[in-house]
Amino acid sequence: MSHTVHTAHTTAGSAAQPLQFHPPHKSPLARHAVAQRVWSVAEVQALLELPFSDLIFQAQTAHRAHFDPNQVELATLLSVKTGGCPEDCGYCPQSVHFDTGVEAGKLMGVEAVREAAERAKVAGATRFCMGAAWRAPKDRDVAAVAELVRAVKDTGLQACCTLGMLDEGHAETLREAGLDYYNHNLDTAPDYYGEIISTRDFQDRLDTLVRVRNAGISVCCGGIVGMGESRLQRAGLIAELANLAPYPESVPINHLVKVAGTPLVEQPDLDPLEFVRTIAVARITMPKARVRLSAGRQSMSDAVQALCFVAGANSIFYGEKLLTTPNPDVDADMALLQRLGLKAARAQA
Repeated sequence: MSHTVHTAHTTAGSAAQPLQFHPPHKSPLARHAVAQRVWSVAEVQALLELPFSDLIFQAQTAHRAHFDPNQVELATLLSVKTGGCPEDCGYCPQSVHFDTGVEAGKLMGVEAVREAAERAKVAGATRFCMGAAWRAPKDRDVAAVAELVRAVKDTGLQACCTLGMLDEGHAETLREAGLDYYNHNLDTAPDYYGEIISTRDFQDRLDTLVRVRNAGISVCCGGIVGMGESRLQRAGLIAELANLAPYPESVPINHLVKVAGTPLVEQPDLDPLEFVRTIAVARITMPKARVRLSAGRQSMSDAVQALCFVAGANSIFYGEKLLTTPNPDVDADMALLQRLGLKAARAQA
């Protein structure tokens, strides 16, 4: 199997990691017990290969069993600490390994974040997500972010963070500040991981997810498609997500945003219908999760986005920028939702 992905940033002599199927992680302090199916990669691949109409029917059936099919969650994502990340993720413009024009900045202050959260609430968002370009935050970094979490919670919004890998005690500090969700994506399948990232391994991601779950924080975890992976590898990613125990409450499915200066900038475009299929399979395998139509919407037609909603996506990132990459503006999003007869979900208690 050949890949067109650029791997110049991968360390010499490194190779793609062998495919490993990770059994469900037991989480003794999880908020609720979930009786869930264990999905094999082959079973997920079989879903991806269904006739399109059959796949969408299954996804819509699963979606309607657990959600209002005409309701979409609006979340806002703010980069509170941009650039300077020592990781070499091939998709990321914030890595120090690539010349993308993104300059390293300091952590935003409490009042600036509070004001951004207030604006997001006025615009209709119910969840406010904060991203910081760290490999793994230090104790002082986590303490500072905890203050940002408190500021967001004061506005009445749900709070989410993505800060990189967490050490022991960090998740508890964030929980005590009121954090509702922690985002930590698996990115891609285990056997393709080494083609995209060489500065950490797949197990590092799983370890942080266990810490988050054990702290009693809800998990936001998804991946990126269109990075040169095969359909089988997309199935591998979904199987890993669906077999977390419990599976994530939020599952962002990102389409690669090709940024000049990153190794993946010349990656061929993924068939839009393959992206829709990935959304549908995420919905079928994780029926109670919020499946978020995440990065990459800027390059999608309204028709493709509409198909994603039909396939079970019921959350979007809302606002003109996702960390450092473009996103449809607020007016365009509201106009699309109105044309589709979709309404914004209300904030949860």
